[in-house]
Formats: sequence, structure tokens, C-alpha cells
Amino acid sequence: MEHAAWLNDAIVFLVAAGIVVPFFQRFRIGAVLGFLLVGVVVGPFGLGRFTPQADWVRLISIEDPENVAPFAEWGVIFLLFLLGLESSANKLWELRRYVFGVGALQLTLSAAALAAGLSLLGGAPNGAAVLLGLCFALSSTAIVMQILIDSHRVATLTGRVALAVLLFQDLMVVPILFIADMLGDSSGFSPLRLALTIGQAVLAVGTIIVVGRFVLRPVLRAAAATGSRDLIMAVTLLIVISAAGATGVAGLSTALGAFLAGLLLSESEYRHQIEIDLEPFKGLLLGLFFMTVGMTLDPAALLSDVLTIVLGLVGLIIIKAVAFTLAGWLMRVERPVTAELALLLAQAGEFAFVVIGIARASGVIPPELANTTLAIAALSMMVTPLLAMAARRLGSRAEAKSHPASLRGNIPGEFEDHVIIGGFGRVGQMIAELLEKENVPYVALDSDGHLVNQHRDKRGHLFFGDASRPEMLRRSGAHQARAFVVTLNSEAESERMAHTILRLRPDALVIARARDADHAMRLAKIGVTAVVPEAVEASLQLASRLLECLGLPDEAVDLRIEAARQQVLEKLRVPSEA
Repeated sequence: MEHAAWLNDAIVFLVAAGIVVPFFQRFRIGAVLGFLLVGVVVGPFGLGRFTPQADWVRLISIEDPENVAPFAEWGVIFLLFLLGLESSANKLWELRRYVFGVGALQLTLSAAALAAGLSLLGGAPNGAAVLLGLCFALSSTAIVMQILIDSHRVATLTGRVALAVLLFQDLMVVPILFIADMLGDSSGFSPLRLALTIGQAVLAVGTIIVVGRFVLRPVLRAAAATGSRDLIMAVTLLIVISAAGATGVAGLSTALGAFLAGLLLSESEYRHQIEIDLEPFKGLLLGLFFMTVGMTLDPAALLSDVLTIVLGLVGLIIIKAVAFTLAGWLMRVERPVTAELALLLAQAGEFAFVVIGIARASGVIPPELANTTLAIAALSMMVTPLLAMAARRLGSRAEAKSHPASLRGNIPGEFEDHVIIGGFGRVGQMIAELLEKENVPYVALDSDGHLVNQHRDKRGHLFFGDASRPEMLRRSGAHQARAFVVTLNSEAESERMAHTILRLRPDALVIARARDADHAMRLAKIGVTAVVPEAVEASLQLASRLLECLGLPDEAVDLRIEAARQQVLEKLRVPSEA
């Protein structure tokens, strides 16, 4: 019977993922909200209510969310691992102002205001008010980051600030769990126990970093040497599970451990293959996570105490939005980013379910208050996709007020955190299109007047000018740019542009297109960050098609082409390191 229940739950979920959610998306209801709504319908408080009257309803419902909850948690873990893969230690260090500035202020202000409101207006005991204030100050990493991924905005400043704040919140899991444990223990506060808890967390993070730096890459190389993608996947899963388990045992968020593992592999030559292989797992398991959140929502309980729950939800959103706005203002975050994230991060997080469950079991939070706050937490996560739409509009209005003048006539000197593209031929245009899809701002420069006029109406940030001249790069915001892309047709001009960029910004991230291997060598000697030889890539694509036509399996072709690419790129690194 238990086996049949598992099989039935799996079928219900796959029907939701393959049929119901795509149906919702046709009506412009996002996947996140779709899964949440399906969770309400098929959960124990939806169709599950009618199983005593009609036994066949079991076939289209999930009676016990606890059975699928462990799998759902892996969706969040894979999401954070893949986000870590897309980041790097240097990028994370650049975000330190947002992690420890905006993140710390947002949590402190939110927790203090929420605790005061629960104590003074909600009549909650002091201990329960403090604990609930802290756990409600945290936001949902899974929902927020998935919304940003779906809207192609993770690479924007909004996406990076959101990730920074959510990372700080993950770091606060240990202190909050310690407070929950302390409040539920009659023996009270113990400095020794606090020191041991923090020491355990630091040891876990340190172990992940040390092992990752000295063990992960050699292990992955050994797996890749076998030519088996299955073995690479097995090693990757072992890394993710081990890192998540280590932080989980230390009392930290398992998602934080997964993020650290991804961060350590972000500079690996296998990161792209890992991302491709894990993406389907992440999507399905995250969908299961969103469904389990929907299953916790009891519509009948909402209706019985609808006024209290709605007022609590509105109060939570207002308090967290105001707290984030103050934090953003104090840390000088751009107004449009602050306006959008104030609403986007206003929900409670998945960690609230853990803390409230622990506190209810230990008697810190009364059962009635626990039920009400759980309903508010679940409902706040349900309305987040709707809040995201309002947040985007609010951010756009703030952007319009901040920059009311048209930027089409002049190169915007106030540009910040953008990409500068030198050359707007076929390669430059393709790069610009990809950046537009990810909402990454850019300024493109080209000295071909005809080409600039041809594309000017479609792209407002394309300008006529010599991209190798320092004054032109300064006018394009070179000192505020995130990266530079050199795609000029002339070899001499591309080398001159690379020289100029590195004179202005020795620390600049410069990606350059090379005509051939010799041109690539010269660019590498100048000191550009990465060189992509055009002739080599064309040869690799040709070889790839040839191997496919000769009957080699896709996996074998991918591995051989990637190995050849890495061999060429390794040769190009030698001059720059010498």
C-alpha cells in the first residue's frame, strides 16, 4: 500500500508538471504560481478532504505532504548549487556591501518591527514575538530566485542584490535556530553552547572550502578522463549532497552548503556541462517544493479567521517593504533596485515552517498562534508572483523618475554596472541580443557610420565612435563597467582597444574575439581575461558536425570537442601567465 501511495503521488505531480502548469502558463500565470495553486488543490486541505466520502479521490490527490517534502527540499538545494556555479568568489566579494550591509540592516529592521508588532498588537509572548520576528524577516530564496531566473534578471544589479541579501539570511539560520533552542530549554542561555554551535558552523564551512579547493577539481578531472558523463554526474551529486549535508549537520542551511559547493566549482572547466545536466532536476524538484508549500495552505482555516490572517499578511508585507527601503537608502542602493526588491523580498521564507514547527513542539509558540502564522507564511509565498509583477512596475517607475531624460542622443555617462561592446558586426549584435534577454545594460561602439545608422532605431545604446580611444571609453562609462567585449574586425584595432582598456582599468574583465591562434596569442600577452579564437571555434563546430555524421554518440562528441577546446585555451593562457 505504501508503495502504491508513492506511485500515486509521483503520477499526480508529473501530471501537474506536464499538463496543468503549462495550461496555467498559457494564461500568463507563471510556473511558480501554477505549482502553488496546484498544491492547494491536490493537497490534504483541497481534494484530500473528500477522500473519506469518495475513495477514488485518492488517485488525484496527495494526502501526506510529508512523504514528498524531503524530495522538495532538494529543489532548493539544486537551485542554490547552480546559482553558485554561475557566481565566483570574486563576484561574491564584490557583493560584500550588499551581503553584510543591506542584508544585515534589512534583517535587523524587519525583525525588530515584526517582533514589536506581534507583541504589542498580536498579544504574542515576548519569546514567541522575538522568534517569529526573526524567522519572518527571512525571505524565500527558492521563489525569489526562480522568479528572477524566469524573467532573465539574475545577472542584473537587482538579481545580484537579491542574491546577496538572501545569502546573508541563510547565514543567520544558525543564530535563529540557537535562539529557538534556547527559548525552548528551561536551562536558559549557555555561552558555551553558543560558542560550540558557532564553532561547528565555522568548521563545516571551512571544511567545504578546503576540501573543495584541493579535492573537487582533481576528482572531477579523474571522472572526466573516463569519458563518461554518468560518472561526472555521480561525482557532482556526491559533491552537492556532501556539502549540503555538512552545513545541515552544523545547523546551517543546507542550501548554503550547496551554494558554497557551486561557488568552488564555478571556475571549473566542467561547470557548463554540470549546469546543463542538473537543470531538469532542479526545475522538477523546485516545482515539487512549490507544490508542498501550497499543500500547507488550508482554505477552510483561512475563511474561519480571514480577517486576522489578511491583516497579518498585509502587515508583514508593509513592514518588510519599509525595512528594505530604509536599508537600501542607508546603503545607497539605486532607487529602482530598492523599490523593486522591497516588494519582491516581502514574503516569509521556507525556514519559517521549520522554526514555527520547532517552537510549537517546545511550547515557545502557542498552537493557535503557530497555526495563524503558518497560514500567513504560506499565503505570503503564494502571493509573491503577484507581488513580483507589482514590484517590476514600481521599479520601472522609479527608473523613469531617476533618469527622465532620453539617453538616445548621447552616450550615458551615468551608466553603471554595464558591458561595453567594441564592434557591432554579427558577433557584437549576437552578444547584444543575449545581454538584452538577460536584462544586462550595455553600450556598443562602432566606427562604421552606415552600420550604426542601420541599427540605431532598434538599439538605443549603439553609438558611433572609435572603441580603441580612451576618451570614447571614458564617455561610455569605462570606470563603472562590469566587463568589456572586443569584437572589432581589425586585428590592430582590437589589440589597441585591449591595451587602452587595461591602461584605464588594469583590473578590467576583458573578453576578446581573435581572428586566429596567432592573434589570440597576441591578445593574451596584452593581458585580456579570455580570448576566443574565431577560426578555432569554427573548426570545432565543423569537427562536431563531422563526428555526429560519422555516427558517434552526442555525449562522446561533446566530450571530445570540449577537450579539444580546453587544450587550445590552455595554450593561450601560457603567455599571459609567463
